[in-house]
Amino acid sequence: MKTPLAVLPIGRDLGGLPLYRAVKRSLLQRIESGEMAPGQAMPNETELALRFGVSVGTLRRAVDDLVAEHIVVRRQGRGTFVATHTADRFLFQFFHVERSDGLREAPVVELVSFERTRLDDEAAEALALKPGLQALAIDHRLRLQGKAVVHDRVVLPAHLFRGLTEKRWRDRPGTVYQLYQSEFGITVVRAQERLRAVGADRTAARVLGVAAGQPVLQVRRVALALNGLPVEWRISTVVTAQHDYVNLLSRHEVRGSDR
Repeated sequence: MKTPLAVLPIGRDLGGLPLYRAVKRSLLQRIESGEMAPGQAMPNETELALRFGVSVGTLRRAVDDLVAEHIVVRRQGRGTFVATHTADRFLFQFFHVERSDGLREAPVVELVSFERTRLDDEAAEALALKPGLQALAIDHRLRLQGKAVVHDRVVLPAHLFRGLTEKRWRDRPGTVYQLYQSEFGITVVRAQERLRAVGADRTAARVLGVAAGQPVLQVRRVALALNGLPVEWRISTVVTAQHDYVNLLSRHEVRGSDR
């Protein structure tokens, strides 16, 4: 299936931006606008290079960056496609908890609460919004090998997720990032995380069945969409007695995700 793209001139005034980065930016704009939708095949590199008026090498370097950032994916013998969120992608790119012996599996997710609230100062700062704006706050318990290991507190700006109800959240067929992408047109491409050792607060202790104050790992994450827009603030509390936090991304992919 051909994408509905016409001639895509880059222009002469790049403001010092390398040509391949200008091509990458233009491709991103078309993905963000929906001209190239999730799961859709992109034109082949020769055709795209002609449309942009650049060499195949320049075009390929731009696409390589998008592949490294998990925005597009190459499929052997089939071409390059705009990436979709799948359970495998979630497990590899966004879920980093595994058993200490290396066993990695998708968690069993249990909804604890779903409520409408307003952004507090911390969430507002993380989402680059004003405190007091309407928001959704969702608590999860994640089980691994039958044990409660992670408590997630997810905060979403209500204006980005209009119409999201507890039923739609609970009945989603895939991961939450699949839900964001398929129903709200929001594609999460990377996350900024900060980790610290803390004592479990009362809420996390109750959800995880541990003593308040027990040493746990806290992960504070801002999920970013294609255009760099913060779309989710998440605080994860992880019981590390039998589990570790392990990032499987290679150094190249980590560098690429920061561009």
